[in-house]
Amino acid sequence: MNLRQKNKAGAEIFTSAMNDIMFFLMLFFIIVSTLLNPNVIKLSLPSAKNTQSLHKKEILLSVNKDLQYFVNNQQVPFEQLQSVLSVEANKDKEAFVVLRCDKTLAIQQLVNVLEIGNKLNVKMILATQKQ
Repeated sequence: MNLRQKNKAGAEIFTSAMNDIMFFLMLFFIIVSTLLNPNVIKLSLPSAKNTQSLHKKEILLSVNKDLQYFVNNQQVPFEQLQSVLSVEANKDKEAFVVLRCDKTLAIQQLVNVLEIGNKLNVKMILATQKQ
């Protein structure tokens, strides 16, 4: 006589919901990572082998390839650039200007911006991208 059961209960784990959870987590982190980028002006910075980061008050000055000027992510016409930089520099005397220029710009455009910084006697740093 055979008294053993023929139907053994097996343990099963359903993982179909796990795929949905992982997809939503991935989507969440992709969206959040794009929102955390404070520099929304798309620039292709020149590259340098040595980089240095400073932790003082910064005034961001960006120039894109269409010669649009941005001071702290606010668009400014070139004619008003000197007055806007003067106001920003007077808020904090130790502030310096981080100049972010597109690498396709002509040197003359960079020199025009540097002359404004020289007139205002502010420290200017050219931002680059690490190679």
